[in-house]
Amino acid sequence: MRSNHRELKKRAWAANLEIARRGLAIYTFGNASAFDRKAGLVAIKPSGVAYEELSVEDIVVLDLEGNVVEGRLRPSSDTRTHLVLFREMPGLGGVVHTHSTYATGWAQAASPIPILGTTHADYLAEDVPCTQLMTAAAAAGDYEAETGRQILDCFRERDPSMTPMVLVAGHGAFTWGKTPEEAVHHAVVLEEIARMAFVTRTIAPGAARLPEHLVRKHFERKHGTDAYYGQGDEGRASGEERPRRRAGTTTRQRPRRNGRREGI
Repeated sequence: MRSNHRELKKRAWAANLEIARRGLAIYTFGNASAFDRKAGLVAIKPSGVAYEELSVEDIVVLDLEGNVVEGRLRPSSDTRTHLVLFREMPGLGGVVHTHSTYATGWAQAASPIPILGTTHADYLAEDVPCTQLMTAAAAAGDYEAETGRQILDCFRERDPSMTPMVLVAGHGAFTWGKTPEEAVHHAVVLEEIARMAFVTRTIAPGAARLPEHLVRKHFERKHGTDAYYGQGDEGRASGEERPRRRAGTTTRQRPRRNGRREGI
């Protein structure tokens, strides 16, 4: 029978394969989901299926209450964590969970990842946050839903769109984004930030936090109202839409007050 949700399943499938391709998970150590907010449906990796064996048909589709809409396999054991985040964090279109080595090392230390350099500041204007360790009483209940609530508690004073990643103490990493592709991108970035911080603190255990003026500069140039990193929507236009330039010429750019660019 043809799937009614094949496109959503394909995006979740591709995101899961990217986790493995980027070296963020071995065997079955991770999962990615894709969320269609309009339909209220989530597509997620099935539990315990190795990445190299995963097919689009294996992806499970559920509603936000966890009822299976399509799929013959059990969904990821972390599904209820994903559902909590989709229900409570506006704007999410994808969630990724991994046990990638360096990010999980910081999580096992129950430590935020300190913002030590500009690579980190390009993505976050703060340390990568870490939840509290889960209590015995919480772990004895709905463990996966409690994991989601731990993350929500950690973000009571944070904007998840500005800090799209978290460490769950003793456990591993969760990242998210407007799309499943962006969620995987953030998982890759988190692992690299975690590795860089580990190397820095190994070389210089007393390495200080990056000064705030550099944090703000690097964060704002990518995410601020006058951001100028990258090409923006105009630069991503098709070749037919881009203005032609003579071979051998260059166009320098200067900022305008409205944040757009003009050639000079």
